Amino acid sequence: MGKMNDFPTGEAMKLTPLVRRVLAPNPSPYTYTGTQTYIVGHGRVAVVDPGPADDGHIAAILRATDGEEIAYISCTHTHRDHSPAARPLKDATGAEIVGCAPLVLDDSGPRADEAFDRSYAPDRVLGDGEAIDGDGWTLRAVATPGHTSNHVCLALVEEKALFTGDHVMAWSTSVVSPPDGDMAAYMASLELLMGRDDVVYYPAHGDPIERPQRFARGLLGHRKQREGQILRLLSKGTGEIPEMVTHMYKGLDPRLTGAAGRSVLAHLIDLRDRGVVRENRDNWELIDA
Repeated sequence: MGKMNDFPTGEAMKLTPLVRRVLAPNPSPYTYTGTQTYIVGHGRVAVVDPGPADDGHIAAILRATDGEEIAYISCTHTHRDHSPAARPLKDATGAEIVGCAPLVLDDSGPRADEAFDRSYAPDRVLGDGEAIDGDGWTLRAVATPGHTSNHVCLALVEEKALFTGDHVMAWSTSVVSPPDGDMAAYMASLELLMGRDDVVYYPAHGDPIERPQRFARGLLGHRKQREGQILRLLSKGTGEIPEMVTHMYKGLDPRLTGAAGRSVLAHLIDLRDRGVVRENRDNWELIDA
């Protein structure tokens, strides 16, 4: 199976008999080498996560499907590195935009990913368990809120593969940024994936993930470790998020400091909702048992 460094931006790479991918030219500290758009099927195809509204990337998708019909354009969520190409691709092909629900919530803090795409307007929302299909392929929606409240993964039934968007990425943990990002929902969604029988994950950023249940278990363990760090810091009287980030994220790229703070906040909100901590202005503290 081809790895990320094996193919250039804008060229379709065949991964399996049913899956091709095209890398968008939007690398950043938050998107790794860029957003990966996946093409599912042959003849009558679906495009998963069409990516940013970049003319070159849209042209690359059209080149990759020359002589074929793009029947569906399906987005896992509506951050601007995933869904804005849906509309121009629909205009060029007449395809139906299906997948996640629209969401235009503004965030209140610095992001480690892209802001929400206000232009996204699906023709149809795929609810949990609903499917689209073509010749020899079926994509079934798996609701996975957490990274965003509208996030869905898409299961390719015939190959037991799961397009995981930003819920599970190979190169980094997902950002969970309140108020829309929800740590409790994110961890529950990871638990959900651990109970499935997928054999490979195709994330929007990073290499395919083999042994995916083990990988999801590792992500869940990592989040629980972060929670433990927070509780230990609070027990020592360290209750301000910037100071927590300094202790918890040694050697962090300074450009990602804001994102780390958002994930710490998401953990604190989860702990508050469980009755473990409380907020006192900008300071968080343990609630005495």
